[in-house]
Amino acid sequence: MSVPARTEVLVVGGGPVGLAAALQARRAGREVVVVDRRDGVIDKACGEGLLPGALAAVLDLGVDPPGHPLAGISYRDATRHADHPFAAGPGRGVRRTALHAALRDRALAEGVQIEQATLRGLSQDARGVDVALDTSHGAAHHDDQDAGGPRTLVRASWVLGCDGLHSTVRRLTGLDVPARGRARFGLRTHYRTAPWSDLVEVHWTSHAEAYVTPVAPDVVGVAVLARRGDTGRRPGGDPPAARTDDDGAPAGLAAFAELADRLRDAPVLGRVRGAGPLRQRARRRAAGRVRLVGDASGYVDALTGEGVRVGLAQADAVVRHLDDAATYERAWSRATRDYRVLTTGLLAWAGSPARGAIVPAASAAPWLFGAVVERLAR
Repeated sequence: MSVPARTEVLVVGGGPVGLAAALQARRAGREVVVVDRRDGVIDKACGEGLLPGALAAVLDLGVDPPGHPLAGISYRDATRHADHPFAAGPGRGVRRTALHAALRDRALAEGVQIEQATLRGLSQDARGVDVALDTSHGAAHHDDQDAGGPRTLVRASWVLGCDGLHSTVRRLTGLDVPARGRARFGLRTHYRTAPWSDLVEVHWTSHAEAYVTPVAPDVVGVAVLARRGDTGRRPGGDPPAARTDDDGAPAGLAAFAELADRLRDAPVLGRVRGAGPLRQRARRRAAGRVRLVGDASGYVDALTGEGVRVGLAQADAVVRHLDDAATYERAWSRATRDYRVLTTGLLAWAGSPARGAIVPAASAAPWLFGAVVERLAR
């Protein structure tokens, strides 16, 4: 197949949020085309834990990806821990590739057209958006807006920018806002070992957090989050995705003594993936007939593990309010409020001299820790 000259809804970005938005649009009776610069099943650095609310939203889309049950959250440091089981039942640890494959299959089954193409430009008028796409075979390997290659022009009634943290749609529509503060990055890899817990473990040190998520009976995923410099980035040098220890594990994992000891003899599966800077801002979520959805619409941090739930809520809201930018902006604000408030607050605490009190406070006030977890998990 090839990208058609016209479509009602063009979704730029074929990750889970883009595919969810495409499914919602198809179920609303709209013609939908999804384009992404990468082909096939897409992997990404993420924590891979679907909290109960996110799992329910995924199941509502008719998708039931394989994984490992998640009973709750555990915050841990070198001397203590605080555990809270989910009141609403388990979530699920799911490999990013498994989630993407299941959503992609569902979208194709429901008539969504998915094509490999790279966004190069867009312009719009009162009736639609003209989108320039690079459909050359090598499109996935270059990000320069002016890069060569055959151009396909598509006329869409609406464009949904679901293209992640470093959204080209956000940049081309003038909605980008420079992020402030010291940047944070994430690294993620997998280990071949049986999960030792059915909780998502969050290990805290003075400079970083490590998230351990069981994703299969014999695989755990580990994601490390830290500020620039604390993940091993050199000024002007390689990004965190390229930084590993001699055994192939994410740089800095040795700082988590309990975790490093558990994983000492476990084989590393695949390569380390990186993401960041995590903090991204947008002026607003709409410009004419363009809408921003998911990470492209603005992102605080991965600290609370809510990315999928919040993104799926936005995908539902944008389709319900496609023709009303102001109403979508209000729906976006409601859908992301808890995530923005709680993540911003916890991030500020984690970046302060009082960072070391986070796990002791959670342990000393389990009712408060439980309330926060339940707020995030719903």
